Amino acid sequence: MSFLGRLIKDPLYQRGDPPKPDEIDAPDVIISADTRRENRIPPGQTRTRKWPVLDAHGTPDIDLARWTFEVDGLVEKPQQWSLDDFMQLPAVKVFADFHCVTRWSRLGNVWGGVSAREIARLAGVKPKAKYVIAFGYDRGWTTNLPIEHFMAEDSLFAWSHDGQPIPPDHGGPVRLIVPQLFAWKSAKWVKALRFLESDQAGFWEEGGYHMRGVPWNGDDGERFR
Repeated sequence: MSFLGRLIKDPLYQRGDPPKPDEIDAPDVIISADTRRENRIPPGQTRTRKWPVLDAHGTPDIDLARWTFEVDGLVEKPQQWSLDDFMQLPAVKVFADFHCVTRWSRLGNVWGGVSAREIARLAGVKPKAKYVIAFGYDRGWTTNLPIEHFMAEDSLFAWSHDGQPIPPDHGGPVRLIVPQLFAWKSAKWVKALRFLESDQAGFWEEGGYHMRGVPWNGDDGERFR
């Protein structure tokens, strides 16, 4: 099959103009503020119609029957959920753009899952918590982010993308989505979350990536330290 033929058959390939916020007629969908920008593509980025697969170690083999998600650190009530229990938590939908530090942006995604604010509420985050570190199932991979970005209205732990379960190579069964930051902060195959008083560099951050990662700051976004 030709390259063009593969694109046509790719269910994740976007045809035509990217979806716009005013085209979302479902009142329960949270609209990420960055999607309302006149130019939705940050400095140094270009739009992709595909959804490229990128990761540090490859897709891990996750036994869904044994999958757990834990929350600890500076919280009043540490939490642990099985996949079935996690899927029973109150769900939200978020319309957001997705910006990868490797300079592509996929515009107009609809994510479904559990709000980051709901996870924080259930755990009872202590006032001293200023940062979050997320852990993945892929060989202990981690990433860090400021709590204000984690607690943004459009941040969530997603199990669906555009109405379909998130495929394993894109971070399923559950991944973190933080639309206001570069996509490496949206941890794939999320396993645990820890609330911290001080910032702690994650996997890519230890290699020189930015500790925050806002795509819109500066002339080229916050890519590196």
